[in-house]
Amino acid sequence: MAKVLIIYYSRTGNTRAMADLVAEGIRTAGAEPIVKPVQETRVDELLEFQGLVFGSPTYYGGMAAEIKHFIDASVKLHGKLVDKVGGAFTSSGGIAGGNETAIMDILKALLIHGMVIPGNVNGDHYGPVAVGAPDKRSAGQCQRIGEIIGRLTLRLHPG
Repeated sequence: MAKVLIIYYSRTGNTRAMADLVAEGIRTAGAEPIVKPVQETRVDELLEFQGLVFGSPTYYGGMAAEIKHFIDASVKLHGKLVDKVGGAFTSSGGIAGGNETAIMDILKALLIHGMVIPGNVNGDHYGPVAVGAPDKRSAGQCQRIGEIIGRLTLRLHPG
């Protein structure tokens, strides 16, 4: 079964809640989600999964330093994550807090690794965004991107 690692950093619990919702969508699609805080994840673990999703709060229009540090450390895997499925989500304290720029920063790093990034034509195109705790809309977007990532991961990595 295809496995998708959801790596997140969360100070308030909002990004963690989003990670769990993304996991629900991945499970609905038939893939196996594993949810881990970035502090408990080793970079080498990325090789064990067919999909990788990163969740971060938005700080000054970018990802949290903890996620950035992890992604920077992944340079040692350059060329080894090609064709894995990737995605990102974020939470912030305000509607114009730079959510999309934070997501795009994460996605750019995944693209440099050669990963395949699906979009969402119905909603948060680049990845789910929550202002504070996930509300009904953002919860649905988290589950939706989880399903999209789960299906694509199974399609690209059957068996």
